[in-house]
Amino acid sequence: MIADFHFLRPWWLLALLVPPAIIWMASRSGDIRNRWKGLIAPHLLDSLVVEPNQGRRGLPAFFLAALMTFAVIGAAGPTWKREAPPFVSDTASLVIAVDLSPTMDAIDISPSRIERTKLKIRDILATRNGARTAVVAYSGTAHLVVPLTDDIELIETYTDALATGIMPRPGKDTGAALKLADGLLERDGTAGTIVLLTDGIEPAATAVSNDLKSAIVVLGIGTAEGGVVKQASGEFLSEAGGARVNAKLDVDALKQFGHDTGAPVATITDDDTDVRWVALRVRTNFAQQTASEGDRWHDLGWWLIGPVALLFGFTFRSGWVVRLSAMAISIHFALPSSSSAADFADLWLTRDQQGRLAYQHDDYPLAAEKFELPMWKGVALYRAAHYQEALDAFATVDTPESWYNQGNTLLHLDRIEEAVAAYEHALERRKDWPEAVANLAVAEQLLKVQKDKEQEQQQDPNEKPDSVKFDDKAKKGKAGEVEVVEQTSEMWMKNIQVSPADLMARKFSIEAGGTKQ
Repeated sequence: MIADFHFLRPWWLLALLVPPAIIWMASRSGDIRNRWKGLIAPHLLDSLVVEPNQGRRGLPAFFLAALMTFAVIGAAGPTWKREAPPFVSDTASLVIAVDLSPTMDAIDISPSRIERTKLKIRDILATRNGARTAVVAYSGTAHLVVPLTDDIELIETYTDALATGIMPRPGKDTGAALKLADGLLERDGTAGTIVLLTDGIEPAATAVSNDLKSAIVVLGIGTAEGGVVKQASGEFLSEAGGARVNAKLDVDALKQFGHDTGAPVATITDDDTDVRWVALRVRTNFAQQTASEGDRWHDLGWWLIGPVALLFGFTFRSGWVVRLSAMAISIHFALPSSSSAADFADLWLTRDQQGRLAYQHDDYPLAAEKFELPMWKGVALYRAAHYQEALDAFATVDTPESWYNQGNTLLHLDRIEEAVAAYEHALERRKDWPEAVANLAVAEQLLKVQKDKEQEQQQDPNEKPDSVKFDDKAKKGKAGEVEVVEQTSEMWMKNIQVSPADLMARKFSIEAGGTKQ
């Protein structure tokens, strides 16, 4: 932690030179002997000068220096730990690995383990908030069902079709599923979590999981008491001797896997407790991974707001405000002139007050820059002959004065018809306004003159219009070639015409090197 301590904005630390300067200047200003030593003889000065309590006199300066020290350190951004980026739950990638070994047809959970698993997948997807999710199915081999995507409907289409019968080989190869899932996340370049939905894990999977970069969460499907395995044909799975297979949830194997790998392990529940548990682990894993691997540091400077506020509270003591204000003014003029007079004015005057001063001194461009009130800004822009900007400022206010000013501005822009409408709006809200009535009459006269000129310039109505030609080539068109863009696996899967179960069965069989049709 100590080795990681640094400042996010170290250049702010240069401001730490100011607090000592404040104390030095305060001590110099309070040195009465130094002021009079050139005017009064030293042997008389001791008898004439009555010095105040230096300790109490210097307190405002020390408080101001301490306040600025804490504020500068806080602004520099001290930090020693990383943090996860915001919206963690919306960006955490997830790969769901579904066990499709024959024992997942056990009916110790109604209606069966695999059917309940598919319902849990739907519940997990509902917590994803649009984050990318992929699905992997495995038994004796592991296969990709859906690549990383935020298309929830696509995922549900294929997960609803999952069944043990589509797998080309029986068995349980959890290690292969983990490798496939980790490869998806690694190629995606994002930190993520693998959720195993299974009723047992073989010991060989532990060695594989220790080499993975992704976090693993295990949700056991089934009960410790177990249940018979009902196959798709309706028959129950039997052993060689004819006895029905009683598939039990291998709780010991799951616990051992969690102990050896550090992966959290839980078992399926009838409510949504298990789903919320999975969602929490996904967010937690992502936060830990991004906090340790990312470059985002947690800014801890805000902790210094408390000391700064506490010290600032002491400055309201009787007489301190005046002293600190005088000190601030003296410091401003004593420091090198890196700040302008406008910066100093910001300490004491609002922007509208500064604009009014500039307006009174006929500096209309500066006044327009300073004013925040739309009407005053518009008037300043009008005086500066920036008529379009003035019109934009006036248009934000719906008052008689605003419409009157808009009318005046529109006349300068030679938009006479709009000016007439603006004066009429002003008179609707303020009846018999002499200035508005007079300007409206002028605007109407100008509009009449303008229309008379336009009428004189119009063509003779008997004159034939210019010939109009159409490009007939466009009708024929030209045979073109549409470049076929290579479809991604996600687009291809959305456009298939066979059932998802048949597609996956054929796909898995080909990947496993079999001939299953």
